[in-house]
Amino acid sequence: MTSERSFDDLSVRVLLSDALEERDRAAVFGLFDRSYRRANHAYLEQSLTRLRYLALATHGGTPAGFALAETRRLSLPRIGETVVALNGLCCIAPAFRRRGLMGHLEVLASSASGIVTAAGERKLSAGRMGHPVGVRLMARNPTMVPQPGKTPTAWQQEVGRTIAEAYGSRLDPETFVCTGDGTPVGYPELDVDATDAEWTRFAKVDRDRGQSLLTIAWGPDAPPGW
Repeated sequence: MTSERSFDDLSVRVLLSDALEERDRAAVFGLFDRSYRRANHAYLEQSLTRLRYLALATHGGTPAGFALAETRRLSLPRIGETVVALNGLCCIAPAFRRRGLMGHLEVLASSASGIVTAAGERKLSAGRMGHPVGVRLMARNPTMVPQPGKTPTAWQQEVGRTIAEAYGSRLDPETFVCTGDGTPVGYPELDVDATDAEWTRFAKVDRDRGQSLLTIAWGPDAPPGW
């Protein structure tokens, strides 16, 4: 039996997201359609031009999952040049969920940028989330913004705007909601088993209008005063 965290049964390739061959494009859009009701192909097309790398996993030729990501050095307010991991859309086929594949593919896609942090160098990780499942791992990090019941500080809002701009999004800085273009991205074809407290983070997110929650977190620690 394959270990829960083993991916030896999968073939994984990291591709330039804006130069996919037709077979790979079909696999990616097919997974998107299987993962979301009313999947918005225009959103996926935009994502493929916004983030540079896509990690695609297959099992015996059958698509198992994909993740979009990129690492950049961005000039952040009051900090200066900082390594930022921008994680994007990720879809995993039902048979391959709950194995950690999403995180595995995100790391591979992000690492393809070739930007390596020095020992002890801070790195900011970011994502746009539509529901609590995607944010659980980041929520364990005490530096994460936003936090339920807390308005982000002025500094956090400034950084949030810069990260949202890198995604091509508009941000409500007080809620960290990315406003979207008024069109739904889609509705996930999975049971979101989440507590009321987890859903609290998404109280201001309107998926019908294509909104998402911007989340950012530091590693190994946050800058002083964060």
